[in-house]
Amino acid sequence: MKLLPISDPLFQKYGQILEGYDLKELLQVLKNETPVPAEGEVVYVRSEPKLEALPVMAELRDRAYGGMPIEIGYCNGRNTKLNCLEYHRDSELNLGTEDFVLLLAKREELENGRLDSRKVVGFVVPKGVLIEVYATTLHFAPCKAKTDTGTQVLVVLPRGTNGDRPAIRPNNAEDEILWACNKWLLAHAESQQAKAGAKVLIDGENIDIASLLK
Repeated sequence: MKLLPISDPLFQKYGQILEGYDLKELLQVLKNETPVPAEGEVVYVRSEPKLEALPVMAELRDRAYGGMPIEIGYCNGRNTKLNCLEYHRDSELNLGTEDFVLLLAKREELENGRLDSRKVVGFVVPKGVLIEVYATTLHFAPCKAKTDTGTQVLVVLPRGTNGDRPAIRPNNAEDEILWACNKWLLAHAESQQAKAGAKVLIDGENIDIASLLK
């Protein structure tokens, strides 16, 4: 796999850069107030009061999401593997204190609900750059972009996303992969999520970018 910059035209299929936001205070709180776990671990907090108390919360709600209720959290770690892919009914915003990597695919690349991991593309997102990941893009936990750093990545989503899974009775294939509120999950057989009962729908290699890092 080759890691591409988000300036590559191919990224336009998966997301876009958002400009015109004052992100300085948001980055400071993200860097100073959210912990980076040990090697191999990932911590996800879907709603962090210290981030949501900042003035930019209203700006992201009203401009980026057109007034929809949102939550601001983070996904921190030292991950280098694909493990799973997920999607939501709405776009997700990401912002990192350091460069980070997103492993992405498109929902339309699914065949009978399954994805060949060879369709996954890796993009390096520069620190301090706010991006939108489209609702049609399959994504999961950010990966680190350098061997000696972890990731502290802001995650903005519609309010309630990744909360408790609704108590539904599955009536179709998509219902069967609903893993949490507004979160549909495809797992690789090697992932912890698969061991916890997530449907194994990613075929091929469980991509690990560790050898690509410097």
